[in-house]
Amino acid sequence: MRLKFFLFFLIIILTVPIFSKAEAIHNGRICSIAKKQGLASCNAYVTTDAKGNPLVYKLPQGYTPNNLRSAYNLSGKASGNKIVAIIDAYDDPTIKNDLDFYSQKFNLPILPNCKTDVAKSSAPCFQKISQRGTSALPAANAGWSMEIALDVEAVHALCENCSIVLVEAASPNLKNLMAAVDQAVKAGAIAVSNSYGGPEFPEEVSQDSHFNHPGIAFAVSSGDSGYGVQYPAASPYATAVGGTSLYLNSSGQYQNEDAWSGAGSGCSQYENKPSWQQDKKCGGRTVADVSAVADPATGFAVYSSISPKGQKGWFTAGGTSLAAPIIAAVYASGSLPKNRLANSLPYDFGTKLNLHDVIGGSNGICNPSYLCAGKTKYDGPTGLGSPNGSSAF
Repeated sequence: MRLKFFLFFLIIILTVPIFSKAEAIHNGRICSIAKKQGLASCNAYVTTDAKGNPLVYKLPQGYTPNNLRSAYNLSGKASGNKIVAIIDAYDDPTIKNDLDFYSQKFNLPILPNCKTDVAKSSAPCFQKISQRGTSALPAANAGWSMEIALDVEAVHALCENCSIVLVEAASPNLKNLMAAVDQAVKAGAIAVSNSYGGPEFPEEVSQDSHFNHPGIAFAVSSGDSGYGVQYPAASPYATAVGGTSLYLNSSGQYQNEDAWSGAGSGCSQYENKPSWQQDKKCGGRTVADVSAVADPATGFAVYSSISPKGQKGWFTAGGTSLAAPIIAAVYASGSLPKNRLANSLPYDFGTKLNLHDVIGGSNGICNPSYLCAGKTKYDGPTGLGSPNGSSAF
């Protein structure tokens, strides 16, 4: 009898997938939640101890560039000199040194500082500018500095030969962030990562024009507070990026994904449904479109010299702030039609072969249930699914 019990227990242990205790790991926001109309917060989380202090390590803890490339079937390179822009608030004064340290650790190419405007560079490079396009940068902020490190390192991990232009807004006021988006377009970006959001508001539709640029992908995080819609993810011109918990097998290969409990999703109160979105039980714009790993418990190894608690080192980070730069890098690694809105492409070209259909997990309770639970084909928290190569993008 004891032998049978032991064998049963052993079978249970051996069949538990990697990261099976993801939801039990403590985590906390990097930035405070934006509650006022027209303000945004960064959508990043970091693993913490039981008291809420970020866990800092001497060595990387979390998924590496090779892990994410393998999971999402990506080479990590783009054809030609593509530019990915990253929009964040405030300044991270150590980002270039942190990116170089990260690159050296994972044998990625070092991106030199651009000697001229990023669009004029003949080789991949890194540039940091303000929302006005100048080198006069805003004040630093510890929470947003970690967000910036997450965004920049994630893009470089998945598109190592892409140029990166970091556009820093003066504050997380939506007006300033949209000015930064406009600068990203002027800089020649083919993909723009936006890892921030705030509550929807009636006047948000007046801001949509900032994303209405066929041939440029705007990847926007869907939020980290579970079921509910954020702006600008709700914009019909942006790719709303939901979040997953990503599980790899013991060989480091893709096993499966679930909808992450924190991923934002739902039916917009104010935005019209784009013609390419076909779910029947939401009369407006549905969030999200696609997804990538966001659960900090199955998170990404990030190096940062600045953190809200004054720590320096390796952190394990997530949130849909991780998913957005991943999707931006995936767009950049493909070839975007100049006359098409990028967020329509996965609906037209996505198949069961080039998107992982995320089935399982939820971010709350809702009706209809597909708006908050991982379902076959389309659902709110994960959209059409996560990348399996770049051909859907």
